[in-house]
Amino acid sequence: MTTNRRDFLKVCAATGVVTALPLTAWANTQTVRYGGSAWLGHYPAYLAMNEGYFAEEGIEQNWESFGTSSARMTAVMSGGVDIACTGIVSALALMARGASQFSIIAVPETFGRVEGLIGRENVKSLDDLKGKKIGVTFASSAHLLVLDIMNQKGLTDKDVTVLNVPAPELPAAMQAGQIDAAAAWTPQFDHILRQEGATLLADDTAFSLYDSHQVTPGPDVLVVRRAFAEKNPDVVKAYLRAYFKACEFLRDQPDEAAEKLLSLTNIDLDDQLAAVKGADWFDAAKQDEMLNGPFIDGLQELAEMLVRYKQIDKAPTVKDWVDSSFI
Repeated sequence: MTTNRRDFLKVCAATGVVTALPLTAWANTQTVRYGGSAWLGHYPAYLAMNEGYFAEEGIEQNWESFGTSSARMTAVMSGGVDIACTGIVSALALMARGASQFSIIAVPETFGRVEGLIGRENVKSLDDLKGKKIGVTFASSAHLLVLDIMNQKGLTDKDVTVLNVPAPELPAAMQAGQIDAAAAWTPQFDHILRQEGATLLADDTAFSLYDSHQVTPGPDVLVVRRAFAEKNPDVVKAYLRAYFKACEFLRDQPDEAAEKLLSLTNIDLDDQLAAVKGADWFDAAKQDEMLNGPFIDGLQELAEMLVRYKQIDKAPTVKDWVDSSFI
């Protein structure tokens, strides 16, 4: 059985045991501040913390929740967070402005099947989109998916009305008929798909860069604050050992992992299991390929696409932010 220092002290307090162990055996424990949320990209860090994988490596993770990737990256930039998972679009926006405070050190998963564009009963195919209203959260991966699909189909903003709708409000907007289609990610994606008459028009596997580079509109990456990594390289390596153990747990035991994630996400077990199984989880052996292969080339093309769609001003050289030395 493994435990972390906090749980150990709780047990001691509850049982009345007086011990010097917290001062000695735990003296070398390293605290890592992690920026997370209930999104699936954070599942490995959550499970590694709760299953004791970090404790086995002498790490105590302090979990801090953020509502958006941009807020999370702001915390990384300011030094409030050491390691975080983030959607790449927020990271690319900072790279475009020359921010050098962070490095990409891992790719936990790809989630091509848990985000997509869904139509109501009057929109059964992408060809039915002309003259319709699409709801999507602006400046998100789903927004980029919509822009890319419109480009693929030769549609402009004169043909389709794209409305900015916060992700939690998309299911109700679809149900009420305020929009004809919605682009969303899990769990809203799953909720909308269950509505009567709903049709999946395209998921992230329809994105222009998916077949060639396995890049979705907003893939997740794990980043580290460079100052922290330079001071604690062995801690980052230990962190990743535990982290990838959790990725393997998600890949190899999805049913058990889904049950353990309910305390984080508070969603239905069926939806949770669909989210876990809807992503491809990458272990440590996969990282060299992800960080030094076509995936990074795909992120470069993604950056250039963001420039074309006026989401960022210029495309950074993505490989300059990649550090695979901790794997």
